[in-house]
Amino acid sequence: MIYPPAERQPVTDLLHGHAVPDPYRWLEDPASPRTRSWSAAQEHLWRAHAAALPGRDRWHARVAGLCSAGTVTPPLWRGERRFFLRHEAGREHPVLYTAGPDGAEEALVDPGALDPSGLTVLDRWQPDLTGRLLAYQLSRGGDERSELRVMDVGTRRTVDGPIDRCRYAPVAWLPDGKAFFYVRDRRVCLHRLGTPAADDVVICAEERSYGLGSSHDGRWLTVSAPAGAGNDVWLADLAASPPERPGLRVVQEGADAVTVPAVGRDGRLYLLTTLDAPTGRLCVAEPADPGPGGWRELVGPDPEAVISDFAVLDGPGRPVLLVGRTRHAISEIGVHDAATGERLGGVPLPGLGTAGRMSARPEGGCEVWFSYTDGVTPGSVHRYDARTGRTSLWAAAPGAVDVPELESRQIVYASADGTPVRMVVLARPGTGPRPAILYGYGGFGIPLTPSYSAYILPWVEAGGVFALAQVRGGGEEGAAWHRDGMLERKQNSIDDFTAAAERLIADGWTTAGMLAACGESNGGLLAGAAITQRPELFAAAVCSAPLLDMVRYELSGLGPSWRGEYGSAEDPEQLGHLLGYSPYHRVREGVDYPATLLASFGGDSRVDPMHARKMCAALQHATSGDRPVLLRHEEGVGHGARAAGRAAWLAADMLAFLAAHTGLGAPPPGR
Repeated sequence: MIYPPAERQPVTDLLHGHAVPDPYRWLEDPASPRTRSWSAAQEHLWRAHAAALPGRDRWHARVAGLCSAGTVTPPLWRGERRFFLRHEAGREHPVLYTAGPDGAEEALVDPGALDPSGLTVLDRWQPDLTGRLLAYQLSRGGDERSELRVMDVGTRRTVDGPIDRCRYAPVAWLPDGKAFFYVRDRRVCLHRLGTPAADDVVICAEERSYGLGSSHDGRWLTVSAPAGAGNDVWLADLAASPPERPGLRVVQEGADAVTVPAVGRDGRLYLLTTLDAPTGRLCVAEPADPGPGGWRELVGPDPEAVISDFAVLDGPGRPVLLVGRTRHAISEIGVHDAATGERLGGVPLPGLGTAGRMSARPEGGCEVWFSYTDGVTPGSVHRYDARTGRTSLWAAAPGAVDVPELESRQIVYASADGTPVRMVVLARPGTGPRPAILYGYGGFGIPLTPSYSAYILPWVEAGGVFALAQVRGGGEEGAAWHRDGMLERKQNSIDDFTAAAERLIADGWTTAGMLAACGESNGGLLAGAAITQRPELFAAAVCSAPLLDMVRYELSGLGPSWRGEYGSAEDPEQLGHLLGYSPYHRVREGVDYPATLLASFGGDSRVDPMHARKMCAALQHATSGDRPVLLRHEEGVGHGARAAGRAAWLAADMLAFLAAHTGLGAPPPGR
C-alpha cells in the first residue's frame, strides 16, 4: 500500500538525560496546511479501503438492528415526580422524560428536536429538591464543553442560562430552589437564579475535577476532588454557614484512598471508602466529627468483592441497608441491618450480570430501582421491594431484538509475574481456532463488567470469539488492582493483556494470524502498547480515541488531570516509566506490524487526535509488511456520546476491518 508522504523531521527533545526523538511533531497542529493535506490524503485512503471491506453494509445492518433494543434508566424521584432517560429505535439520542403521579410521560429535553443534525448531546441533568426546576447541560460537536440551563418543569420555559464551560458539571441545589452549587472551569461556584454567571461566587478556586453532592433535604453539601490514587473530601452544614462561604470541614485529605460520602435521612454520615480496605467498606460517622478518627465500620470488606453502591430503605419493621458489590466483575446486592450492618440476605438479580446504581426515594420508602444488563440482555430497570423481598421487572428495554445464542466462560490465567488475571470469553458453541477480538481497558479503576453490546454480539454471531481481559489498572478487584496498573506499574496492564492473548492461542480459541487487539481511550493505549511490544501475537488492531504519545499526553486535552494515573514527563523517574511503554516511542523500523486502524474524532476534547495522527505516520513509515495502517477521522463527534447512527457506522467499520484482517466472514444477509 502506498501511503501519503509524511516528512520525518529531526526533532529531538533532551529530557532528564533522555534523547527523545519526535519526528512527527508537526502533526500536532491540526490547522497547519501540511497537516490538513496529509489528513485529507489519509481520509481518502481509509474511504477507499472501507468501501472494499467485505460485508461492510451487512455489519452495519446487524449493529443497527441490535442497537434498536434501546435503553432506559432507573427513575430519579422528586416526591411523586420521576425523571428518566429513554432511547428508542429511530432516535439519534436518548430523551429526558418526566412523569407525575398519574404516570403520564412528558418529554423534557429531546436533543434530536433541538438539533436535527444530531450533533447536540444531553450531557448531564439534575432536578431541584422539589422537581419543579431542572438544571441540564447540552454540548455540540462532541467537545463536551457544556452549556448549563435551568428549565421550569411545569411550563418547559428556560428560566436561567446558558452558563458556558460546564463540562459534565455536577449540580447540588439549595433547598429553596433559588440557587445551586456547580462546577465551571474546574472550580466550584455558587449560582443564584436570575444573576449573571460572571457574578457567581467561587467556593473552591483550585482547578480540580470536583464532585458535588447534597443530602435529601439540601442541608449538607459534600465536595470531593481526585488526589493521586485517592481523593480529598469535605462536608459543609449549610444550616450553620452561608452558601457563599460554606464551612467546609475535612472528611479526608491526603489519603491513598477513595471515599464517597453521603448524609442519610437518619442524620448519619455514610462513607463508602477504600481507606484500609482495598475492596471497600461502608462506615458511618457523625457529621459534626467527619474525619477518619470518628468513623465506625458498619459493613466490613470482602476480600473478593468490591463495594460499589449502597441504599437505605424503610424495611418491614426496621430500616434495611442494601450494599452493592461486584465479585470478580459480577454484581450482587446484599441486604443488611441498617443499625448493625449484619447481613440478612440478598437481593435476587435477573442473572450473572451488571446491576447499576440504586435509586431510592429521597423521602424514604421500601423500594429501590436499578438497571440490569448482561451479555445477551439489553439494559432494563428492575425494582426491589424490601417488604416482600422480591425483585421484579419495572421497565424493559424499549425495543425488541433477536439476540444470538452464545456461551460465556470465565478463564483465570497467569500474567508475566504470575499474578492471576481473569478474562471473559464469549463464543458460539464449537471447537477449533476462530477469528478473535481481545478487548481491554485497564485504567482509572474502571471495571469491565458484563453488558449488552451491539458491537460484541454481531462478531460472535458471525462465528468469532470475543474476549474481555480484566487487566490490572481497572477496578475489577478493588483499589490495589487499580494501583498495580498505574504510574510505574502501568506495564503490568500490558503484560496482563499480552498474557491473555497467549492464553487464547494456547487454549486453541484462536491463532496469532486470527487474533485482533482492540481498545478505546486508555484501552487504545493498551492495544497500541500490545502491538508495539508483541506484534507477533496479533493479526490486526483497532485503537479508538487512543493515548499513544505518553511523553506529551499531558500537554493537550484533559491530559493534565491524568498525571495521577500515568505520571509526568517533568519527573525524571516517571519519564523513564512513560518511555518504557509509550507506543509512539516503541515503534521500530523493519517490523511487520498488524493491520491497524486508528480512529480519531475532531471534537475530542479529552484525548487530542494528534495521538492517532502521529502513531499512524510512525507505523506507516516503519512497518515492513503489507498489512495496512489506516486512520479513520470523523468530524462533529468527540470522545463520548454521539448520535446513534454515527455510533453504528463506527462499530461497523471497526468490525468489518477486523473481520477482513483476521479471516471472519460477515453476518448473513437479512439479519
